[in-house]
Amino acid sequence: MDELDAAIVAALQRDARQTNRDLAAAVGIAPSTCLERVRALRERGVITGFHAEISLPALNRHVQALLHVQVRPLSRQVIEAFKAYLGTLPEVLSFFVLTGGDDFLVHVAVPGVESLHAFLMDKFSQRKEIVGFRSSVIYQHARANVIEPLDL
Repeated sequence: MDELDAAIVAALQRDARQTNRDLAAAVGIAPSTCLERVRALRERGVITGFHAEISLPALNRHVQALLHVQVRPLSRQVIEAFKAYLGTLPEVLSFFVLTGGDDFLVHVAVPGVESLHAFLMDKFSQRKEIVGFRSSVIYQHARANVIEPLDL
């Protein structure tokens, strides 16, 4: 990625709904050049999609938590089956497969603390591959709005 590609990616991260003409003006190039650059960035897999940012409370998901999960036996089959299971749960926003003491970090959003407790009791404590889990309620969540490339 050159500096122009990085500028296009940064501008799209700030506002993915802007027109190609506005994007071209923001980075100082012709609209036709901008369109080709964006198309090339998508084809190379740099831009993987566009999305809408949604308010979790508006969807009755007022409580978020991170669940630290340990599974056994530690095998590819168990890991893949648990990943598939997590993908079926509407409470799960995202998850990570980890090294170290925990095997998974699961990000969930539920209506309230009682819902979190029910989720853990009904959907985690009954799973025989889960040998341990702990939860951390999220008070605040922030993230970088623009992710910039790092120099190698």
